[in-house]
Amino acid sequence: MTIFNLGSINADHFYRLPHLPTPGETLAATRYDRGPGGKGANQSVAAARAGADVRHIGAIGADGRWMRDELRADGVDCTHVSEVGTASGHAIIYVDAEGENTIILFPGANRVVPRVSLEAALSDAAPGDYLMMQNETSLQREAVELARKKGVFVAYSAAPFEAEAVRAVIEGLDLLLLNAVEAAQLCEALGVALEALPVKAVCVTHGAKGAVWHDLVGKTEHRQPAFPVEPVDTTGAGDTFAGYLVAALSEGLAPPAALQLAAAASAVKVTRAGTSAAVPKRAEVEAFLKARG
Repeated sequence: MTIFNLGSINADHFYRLPHLPTPGETLAATRYDRGPGGKGANQSVAAARAGADVRHIGAIGADGRWMRDELRADGVDCTHVSEVGTASGHAIIYVDAEGENTIILFPGANRVVPRVSLEAALSDAAPGDYLMMQNETSLQREAVELARKKGVFVAYSAAPFEAEAVRAVIEGLDLLLLNAVEAAQLCEALGVALEALPVKAVCVTHGAKGAVWHDLVGKTEHRQPAFPVEPVDTTGAGDTFAGYLVAALSEGLAPPAALQLAAAASAVKVTRAGTSAAVPKRAEVEAFLKARG
């Protein structure tokens, strides 16, 4: 099975701060780091470190070649990562002493992914393959249409959240991933209860309370508690969860087992600073689960 990921690629600039700044406040950072990130790249790395065959679809500017190299070093196929004449996406990330963060995002090249790259990437997709997406690139609707024609399972992370972006693709999705706030906003925007959303399954994350898989076809729920850990940096935790979840599903794991693996991967990630570089490998996640019985 192959996981295709139409996803963003960003340069993440991290600033460690004693607290998140208030309006008009100037703060001196205690530490600065740069690394590859973006919800798409993070999810590709997570799925690859979970053991999946991952092919990333996206775009960078000439300034972003180092990020493509980093993805390749993680085992992600970047054949269909195009270089365009727009600066690469980047994010300014503030992280406070408690591990909470604030992010400022410049989309850049992520919003001009060439359609030919998408079409070429999905040309050999087949039933049993998976497509991941997030709301940080262009061509989301086109990707869903192509994937459905190929019989590909489509998983969409509705972040950064925009109700209209979800509305445009929801009927073509197999799995919709949201946090609890996003789920409430979507239901309000569409005027329906979560159980009535026009999608086969919804996975809602509830932070420290864990996650719930809602099978809207079978009318069942699977609940996964969060694993208690001491957080260092929560940046990328949701992407780690999503990448591991889709990788586990592509292996044939049932939702309860896939949820447990994803929750464990996310728990390990938040104990480390950084985004994609801090995503744990499969052996580390399995060791974490084994240690907790």
